[in-house]
Amino acid sequence: MTSGQNKIDPRTPILVGQAQVAQHEDQLANAAGPIELMSQAVREAFADADVRIESSRNSLTIDALRVVRSLSTRNTNPGRDIASTLGIDANEYGLTPHGGNMPQYLVNSAALQIRDNGAQMIVLTGGESFRSRRRARAAQMTLPWMEMHDGEAPTALGEDLVMNHEIELAHNIMLPIEIYPMFETALRYRDKRTVAEHQKHISELWSRFSGVAATNPHAWIQQKYTAEAIRTPTQDNRMIGFPYTKLMNSNNDVDMAAALVMCSVERAEALGIARDKWIFLHAGTDCHEHNFVSHRYSFTDTPAIRIGGQRVLQLAQKSIDEIENIDLYSCFPSAVQLGAESLGVSLDRQLTCTGGLSFAGGPFNNYVMHAIATTMTKLRENTQETGLVWANGGYATKHAFGVYATTPPQHGFKHESPQSEVDSLPRREVATAIDAQGSATVEAYSVMHDRTGAPEKVRAAVLLADGRRAWATSDNTQLGQDMCETEWVGKTITLDATGDIKIG
Repeated sequence: MTSGQNKIDPRTPILVGQAQVAQHEDQLANAAGPIELMSQAVREAFADADVRIESSRNSLTIDALRVVRSLSTRNTNPGRDIASTLGIDANEYGLTPHGGNMPQYLVNSAALQIRDNGAQMIVLTGGESFRSRRRARAAQMTLPWMEMHDGEAPTALGEDLVMNHEIELAHNIMLPIEIYPMFETALRYRDKRTVAEHQKHISELWSRFSGVAATNPHAWIQQKYTAEAIRTPTQDNRMIGFPYTKLMNSNNDVDMAAALVMCSVERAEALGIARDKWIFLHAGTDCHEHNFVSHRYSFTDTPAIRIGGQRVLQLAQKSIDEIENIDLYSCFPSAVQLGAESLGVSLDRQLTCTGGLSFAGGPFNNYVMHAIATTMTKLRENTQETGLVWANGGYATKHAFGVYATTPPQHGFKHESPQSEVDSLPRREVATAIDAQGSATVEAYSVMHDRTGAPEKVRAAVLLADGRRAWATSDNTQLGQDMCETEWVGKTITLDATGDIKIG
């Protein structure tokens, strides 16, 4: 931009390149590892921006190459290894902790660095070869990229929250597939649906998500499923953590990578990046719930999503009804319901740009980078529209938001972290098993199933008469079966001194 009313501050952060890579390789010997997939994504993201990197050592300064932590690479410093693969240099090689909020957090923090600290170009990437790694281990193969690759320590990025209370760990309650179903059963009870009615409700929501994935060329599963197929347990769609069948769980068994190129308006103009490639980040927020699920006041309320979402919309000077393209984090149906309610958006709206983690693919921490890349593409195709991305990490714990558009923000990029407001909210105390023995009321529960699809273990959150929360478990398979057929939230149960649910 040149002069006058339309001039844009040269320090304005923009996204100019995006790419998504999916590897469906059945020959293990040919399967690329995550470093190679991420390198491909970075190369294609630069190509998307029409920027050549072949001679970048002499002509292109990259302030930072930042990587979302992967579960399928053992490279100490993946950013440096990616740069080496591509023959480029960066002044910083960064690596995040675990968390599905990290891609949007990286966009927010890069935008701040470009706006405030003189950075000109920052590259973000993440990727997994988890499907190939799992298959190689099953075949007792060690592919070259599965070996440890040591190197200089990367720059640590973001806050690595401790999210498991010692009492939760004492009950061996720590897996997302155990905890997200608890949110679901609490929502079902609050909304006064029967078990059958609620299974229909969430399967219809997920069917709509699969319909979006069916039209997404980058989705891992490009198939629309009926609601009945999603909710009906079969050999290929077994029940995992009731009330969720396999098709209601995030699909982590993928080989996927994505990359984003961010820069200042000044650098984009110097490189001649076409204006129709530019996507502006109008606003971003980052915050988290009370770290431990044990301390959350309710399983049906996510105040950090509400506060962070309201704040990002205020900063962007938009209402949720003015956002045409929404991507809510969708690891499980409860996440979408909690997110939609906290943001004040109807479940009847299209709430995913990609198709979600069950169908578009859930490459652990990096799904949201695919969501941002897809949002960029949609906005380039519909230049008058706006996009909102909500990223989530942990157990609906860590949240990052971004509002995107092809037009520059009227007052520049805005960012806030309303954490103090979240921290001031009420929290519950948690009781040990010994203190909790006796009578308690079921607040939420999940029923874990074995690989044959049979009930195996009950996991439950309960409330004591004094308002404290406690955790309860049971290996009674008959109880587990009954909990899958009838409503147990709101029932009074008895716990022994170990936290086991006493029957009879």
